[in-house]
Amino acid sequence: MGVVSNLVVGLLFNVLLIYAVPLSTVNSIHLPSIGRFWHISDLHLDPSYHVTDDHTKVCFSSKGVPASNPGLFGDFMCDSPYQLILSAFQHMKQVAPQPEFMIWTGDSPPHVPAGELSTDVVIQVISNMTQTIREFFPDMLVYPALGNHDYWPQDQLPTSTNDIYQAAAKLWEPWLKPEALVTLREGGFYSQMVQPKLRLISLNTILYYSPNEVTVNMSDPAGQFRWLQDTLEASAQSMEKVIVIAHVPVGYLPFARNTTAVREAYNERLVKIFRDYSDIISGHFYGHTHRDSIMVLQDQQGEPVNSLFVTPAVTPIKSAEEPYSNNPAFRMYHYDPQDYRLLDIWQYYLNLTEANQEKRSDWKLEYVMTEAFGLKDIQPDSLFKLVLSFKMQQSKAFQKYFSHFMVSYDDTIVCDGACKLTQVCAVQSLDHASYSKCIEKGH
Repeated sequence: MGVVSNLVVGLLFNVLLIYAVPLSTVNSIHLPSIGRFWHISDLHLDPSYHVTDDHTKVCFSSKGVPASNPGLFGDFMCDSPYQLILSAFQHMKQVAPQPEFMIWTGDSPPHVPAGELSTDVVIQVISNMTQTIREFFPDMLVYPALGNHDYWPQDQLPTSTNDIYQAAAKLWEPWLKPEALVTLREGGFYSQMVQPKLRLISLNTILYYSPNEVTVNMSDPAGQFRWLQDTLEASAQSMEKVIVIAHVPVGYLPFARNTTAVREAYNERLVKIFRDYSDIISGHFYGHTHRDSIMVLQDQQGEPVNSLFVTPAVTPIKSAEEPYSNNPAFRMYHYDPQDYRLLDIWQYYLNLTEANQEKRSDWKLEYVMTEAFGLKDIQPDSLFKLVLSFKMQQSKAFQKYFSHFMVSYDDTIVCDGACKLTQVCAVQSLDHASYSKCIEKGH
């Protein structure tokens, strides 16, 4: 067992010790007519993290690259220390002690060499994060999705039951109903009613993820496409609304030209299914990229029909080659409890550099989506108008969007030319035909 393995076992029983840190007084005002839910993703706990004079030994997740400026709450070359994760949940509890529910879109273990992990260690990390959430929010229902790091070896999530699917079902049993646990155990996905006439679908998009060698050339891994279509059809017949959550998003990556987040053939199929049922889908919620981005699904006539959101990560890690990272972040969505229309995003973040300097975690409201961009809501029509404004030369709206993309990491970094084209086409074009056309046209 590696160093990370030993440390994570030690952390497993440490969840009751809440790290006491001063908190920001920024609070959201609870309005009775507004429904609210939290979204967290990519916690990536690195229990090996510790501040030391030798910056190559601060964390295993930097893989030998020197930490840049390590402090109490982490470093941009490292995954999350436990103090960072505890401070995030502590602030969430202060802002909203009892929202309607939370979605948690995966990736608890750190980015460390495979030899430092094992199936048992991955299960222990997921258990640790699950118990931490339950300690802060004992009465709140949480709806998780599995990430590509929530397995060992990473990315290789299988198409039938296994120790990790079984362990996840056992850990999440307090949150999920028996019928949801059945498909979670078998394929890592499930659906559940979360409010009257509102169904949540948690997809295992790692089955479609390019590095997953288990599912190469499979037409319908774990039967999830058929299950998704059947579930959406049943919801349509029952006049339910649906929210879709998953770890790896549908569509094209905003930072890599011509690259879908899942395999292209699977992406085409997902986009078609989502178009077919767009009238009952209230929104899509993803993680994985560690950055803050939106997408607008258009129908075949080019009309905006769905809003999709990728939440930034709690972990601040970046690779040595990347020019930017993200500050740690989590968010809250506001929705109309009458018809489940999405109304707004309240995005919170921690300025990691300042937090380390001051040795305290001052989480702040980074932006409110409608206020930041002058929108009436975050419905597809509103987001589509925003995308059109991005295309203007020297678009201030796009500059602000890109700063948020990095979670206010560095406002001096400019994204124009090819960088901006890749971003804008990823926002508005989710299938191959429309994306290729967008790139060719230059917008």
